[in-house]
Amino acid sequence: MREFFKFMFASMVAMLLTFFIATILFIVVIGAVVSSATSTQEKPFTVKDNSILHLQFDFPIKDRTSNNPFESFDFSTFESHDNLGLDKILTNIEKAKSDSKIKGIYLDLTSLNAGMATVEEIRNALKDFKKSGKWVVSYSEVYTQGTYYLASVSDKIYLNPAGVVEMRGLSSQLSFFKNALEKLEVEMQIIRHGKFKSAVEPFILDKMSDSNREQMELLLNTAWGSFVKDISESRKISIEKLNEIADGLKIQTAKNAMELGFVDKVLYKDEILDDLKTRVGAKSYDDINYVTLRKYDNAKAEKKESKNEIAIVYASGEIVSGKSKGESMGSETVSQAIREARLDENVKAIVLRVNSPGGSALASDVMWREVVLAKKVKPVVVSMGDVAASGGYYISCAANKIVADEKTITGSIGVFGMIPNAQKLFNNKLGITFDVVKTNTNADMMSLTQPLTAEQKDIIQIGVEQIYDDFITKVGEGRKMTKEQVDSIGQGRVWTGIDAKRIGLVDELGGIDKAIEIAKDLAKISDYKTTAFPKQKDPIEQFIMELTGETEAKILQMYLGENYKYYQKVQALTTQSGYMARMPYEIEVH
Repeated sequence: MREFFKFMFASMVAMLLTFFIATILFIVVIGAVVSSATSTQEKPFTVKDNSILHLQFDFPIKDRTSNNPFESFDFSTFESHDNLGLDKILTNIEKAKSDSKIKGIYLDLTSLNAGMATVEEIRNALKDFKKSGKWVVSYSEVYTQGTYYLASVSDKIYLNPAGVVEMRGLSSQLSFFKNALEKLEVEMQIIRHGKFKSAVEPFILDKMSDSNREQMELLLNTAWGSFVKDISESRKISIEKLNEIADGLKIQTAKNAMELGFVDKVLYKDEILDDLKTRVGAKSYDDINYVTLRKYDNAKAEKKESKNEIAIVYASGEIVSGKSKGESMGSETVSQAIREARLDENVKAIVLRVNSPGGSALASDVMWREVVLAKKVKPVVVSMGDVAASGGYYISCAANKIVADEKTITGSIGVFGMIPNAQKLFNNKLGITFDVVKTNTNADMMSLTQPLTAEQKDIIQIGVEQIYDDFITKVGEGRKMTKEQVDSIGQGRVWTGIDAKRIGLVDELGGIDKAIEIAKDLAKISDYKTTAFPKQKDPIEQFIMELTGETEAKILQMYLGENYKYYQKVQALTTQSGYMARMPYEIEVH
C-alpha cells in the first residue's frame, strides 16, 4: 500500500510539474506573439533611399487586416509573417507609388493564397503603380496560373532555369455524396426554389445536373476569358495563342516559357539579385534595401485630414445570426456597424465590402434592412470581393450602386432547406431506436430520427417559396427590375462580375477603390478619409476573446493545409439552421 501511495504521489508531482512548465511555455509564446504584434504596429519604420518594396503573398489574403496577433503567427515555425489584408496591401502599393525612396517593386511569388477577384485587385493596383514610371519585376521557381496572372503585369518576368509556367485553363471539380449517404441509409430531404440552386445537388445526385453544368461552363469560360484577356494585353500574346498553348500544354520547361513569350529571362536567384542590385545602385547584396509590406505599413505617410468620412463596412464570411465569430459574418455585428455609420454625422457615405457565399436567409434580411435605412440618409455603395452570392447578394441589392470585379462570383438568387433523415442509419446500422411523446401533431417536426410527412414538406416548401418571392421582390426594388425579370436571371444561378453587369445585377466593374470613388461623387465631397467598420478591438482584448478559436483554427490550417477548406464546409453544414440562401462552391485558380 505504501508503494502505491508513493507511486501515486510521484505521478501527481510529475503531472503538476508538467502542467506548470507547459503553462510557463504557453505564456512565453503568447507573450512573444502579442509583444511582436503590438511592437510591430506601434514602432515607426524609416524607409531608406533606393529601397525596393518586396512583395510576397504566402499567406491567406483577407479583405481586412486583423489586429489579432494570431492572424500573423505561424505555429509551425513560431514566427510572425506579413499577413496583411487586401486593404493594407492596396494602401501600401498606392503609398509606394508616390514615395521617392521606393524605386520599384519586387514580386517574389513562391505562392499565392487568394481568390480570383482579390488577385485582380492587387494586379490592378500594380498596373496603377507603374504609371509613376517605376518598375515592377517578378521572380519564381514555378509560376502557377494564379501567380503568373499577377506577375504578367510586371515589366520583367524572371523564371528559374529548372522551373515552369503552368497554363492549362480553369476547372471546377465538385464532390457528390449521394452514394455514400445511401450506404449509410441517410436521406437528405431537400426543399428548394431555383433550378440552378445547386448547393443541394451533392446530397441528392451523383453528378452535376444539366442546369448546373450549363451555369458552370458559362462561369468558367467567362472567368477564363477575362484571365487570358489581361495576360494578352500585358504580354502581347494573342488570346488565340494563349488558348492554343493551354490546350496543348506547350509549356513543359523554362525554355518553352521564354520561347513562347511568357517570361523575359531564365535566371537563377543570384542573377535576380544582381539585376536588383543594378537597378538601385547597390554595391553588394547586403546593401539592397528590401522593405516588406508589414514594415512599410508602419512607414510614415501623408495622412488625410478631413471631417468628412467614408465608412468601409466589411461584411465577410458565411452569414449567420448573432455576432460575427471566426470566419463567419454575424447579422448583429454587421447590422450594428452599418447603423453606427448611418448615425455618424461625419460619415458622408458608406461602402459595404461584401465577400460572402451567403448563409442564413433570416440573417441576410436583418442586414438588408440596415442597408435600406442607411440608403435613406446617405449614399451606400457595395464593393464585391471574390464572391458576393445568394445571401451575399441579398444584403447588397438595396445599395445605390454595386461595383464588382470582373472575376467576382455573384447572383445565386435562390433559397433552399435541407433536413437530413438518419432514422435508418440509427435503426439498421447502429441498432438504436427512438420513441417519442408529444403534445401536438408536429411537435417533433425537423427531427433527425424520422422523415418529414407529406404535409410537413408542403409547409416547408411554402416557406421556401415565400422567402424566394421576398428575395426577388427586394432585388427588383433595389435594381429597378420587375419580379419576372429577376426570376429569369435568378433561380439560384451564379454569374461572374462581367455577366452580372451585362444582365443588370451590378452597375460597374472595378475594385474597392472604384467603389470609394463612386461613393465620394454620390456624397458630393472632394476631401475625405476612410474609416473601417466594425470597429476592431484592442489587440490584447481581441487575443483574449478569440484565443481558443483562433489557436484551434491556425493549428488546423497548419496540419490540413489546402484541405482546411473542406473542414470549413463540413463545419458550416453542421451549424446551419433555417432556410439558406447560399452558393454551393468557389472557383479557385491554381
